[in-house]
Amino acid sequence: MDFQILISNITNPTLLFFVLGIIAANVKSDLEIPASSSKFISLYLLFAIGFKGGQELALTPFTSEIFYSIIFGITVAALIPFYTFFILKKRMSVSNAGAVAATYGSVSAVTFVAAATFLEGQGLDFGGHMVAIMALMESPAIIIGVILMMRYDSEARSTGNLKDTIKHSFTNGSVLLILGSLVIGLIADTKQAEGIKPFTTDIFKGFLAIFLLEMGMVTAKRFYAFKQYGFFLSAFSIIIPAINGCCVAWASSLVTDDVGNRFILAVLAASASYIAVPAAMRIAAPKADPGLYIPMALGLTFPFNITIGMPIYYALAQS
Repeated sequence: MDFQILISNITNPTLLFFVLGIIAANVKSDLEIPASSSKFISLYLLFAIGFKGGQELALTPFTSEIFYSIIFGITVAALIPFYTFFILKKRMSVSNAGAVAATYGSVSAVTFVAAATFLEGQGLDFGGHMVAIMALMESPAIIIGVILMMRYDSEARSTGNLKDTIKHSFTNGSVLLILGSLVIGLIADTKQAEGIKPFTTDIFKGFLAIFLLEMGMVTAKRFYAFKQYGFFLSAFSIIIPAINGCCVAWASSLVTDDVGNRFILAVLAASASYIAVPAAMRIAAPKADPGLYIPMALGLTFPFNITIGMPIYYALAQS
């Protein structure tokens, strides 16, 4: 691994704002991002990612590489919760194991944004179809997690509603916005789209920095609540994403030779959802403890990926 890349990633301004958020929470500062502003920024980031991806996809002919990459991404999203569930089930309840497994099989849009920024720093780009793959990877893990819970938990089997869960996983606000923005970017007139380019591109990193500032504050607060669950889950939160990311960085060479696309696939496999999955689990697994899987994804996995994980996956994608 090139340590120059690691240093460059750690000193990225957007990441430094994440660190500032952690510091602010630890010193009990009254610094606060209003909830309405935070929600707007979240929606903006998803909109900008989807729209730019659609614009790039419109200029890219649909090839067998894109088709196989989509199948590859969906398969990865389905396999991760399947194997992690049985690891987790040995240490926790079926409901918690299913929720955590779904969390790590699904993806994080914010980690995707950080990965795009990382690639930009390396002077590389990625295909617009990767945005579609990210959106499509949200739901399979949720569905697999619920199926496993219903299979191994008699109470979940009697009360669970797989149809509603599947519907919710696709109509979840974050998934719907990014897919809708992707389609709009795909069909929008190129000249007309230039009119909103300053909004979708020029101010993107500024909003990302503010969003990561808040993520830092949220991470610090939730991380302390997570400590009670012990070393096993702390190790899981780092080792499993690292394994997933490294394996996909290597295996993705089967579907594409593009370094940027391989890197994005690896980051998606290593990321963990803390938006779509918690929303779905409120319906599918009300017994699952959100104080468990949200801090795991946000307090450990997210910081690991954007500091140490990404340089590792990038190095493997280049090999």
